[in-house]
Amino acid sequence: MKPATRVSIFLLILVLVLGFVPGCTSSQELVTIRLNEVVRSIFYAPQYVALNKGFFEEEGLKVELYTGQGADKTMTALLSGQADIGFMGPEASIYVFNQGKDDYSVIFAQLTQRDGSFLVGRNPEPDFKWENLKGKSIIGGRPGGVPEMTLEYVLKQHGVDPFKDVEIITNLQFTATAGAFAGGTGDYVALFEPTASMLEAEGTGTIVASIGEAGGPIAYTAYSALKSYIEKNPEIIQKFTNAIYKGQLWVDQHTPEEIAREIEPFFPDTDIDLLATVVKRYKDQDTWCKNPVMIPETLDHLQDIIQTAGELDKVVPYDKIATTRFAEEAVKNIK
Repeated sequence: MKPATRVSIFLLILVLVLGFVPGCTSSQELVTIRLNEVVRSIFYAPQYVALNKGFFEEEGLKVELYTGQGADKTMTALLSGQADIGFMGPEASIYVFNQGKDDYSVIFAQLTQRDGSFLVGRNPEPDFKWENLKGKSIIGGRPGGVPEMTLEYVLKQHGVDPFKDVEIITNLQFTATAGAFAGGTGDYVALFEPTASMLEAEGTGTIVASIGEAGGPIAYTAYSALKSYIEKNPEIIQKFTNAIYKGQLWVDQHTPEEIAREIEPFFPDTDIDLLATVVKRYKDQDTWCKNPVMIPETLDHLQDIIQTAGELDKVVPYDKIATTRFAEEAVKNIK
């Protein structure tokens, strides 16, 4: 038997028995990362694209995805060591830093740059003006939550005094607001997708304005890890950021229909056409960051909104809770 033949047979045995292919990364070599996301939402499409396209595996990472159902719960998982990376609003990192913790969370990559909610009314309003909400009632969000604070900020920017010029209902659970509106409560309701589009498709309401567009660019949802974890695992943070950036690039370069197909496994109960509709709406309003670099002005804007709502006593300097080191490196090396 020729030497070349013996080598070929040996390699074939490796492939069949061990599942080993020279030059490829095996599952045994992947580093497991526990990622806790604040909620499951189409709003975070680039993350799901990165997961479904295998971009994390390309970087040598295996992501275990958990859903916290709230920024407070995601941050608790991070602080308690139940998660390596948290995906939530930067306000959680601001609050933790202001509590004086030594090992606080540091933001290293941003995904969304606008509020993801929409104002839904009972009738079409092609000439909608925020000023026209005076004397009306709106089903809002949780008091102190960024969606609610952004809504209040937008109202103030248009000369509407929240809770004085307009009634804002804030005592409903997040999951109950759409049902309450459908049942006759309120003239308007602030909703995230796909609920807003679902009400529109059912004929129950009509999207009249984007709170995200009206609120302007903001550091809205980002990835963070404990300061100690980043110091000990800079290579993992870099690889994670690389994968997220690949997802952002892919979303930016593909159609809503193509994106919908990639994220469909994460939303098995949502119609594919509705997914595409929602993705298009978010894409059209420039919801997703083109890269993971958090711009200081957007974090300043977030803190301005929180301060305006009376929920922040002390502004945190950008360089205390955020780093662009990994995001800038990703942008530099990935094309």
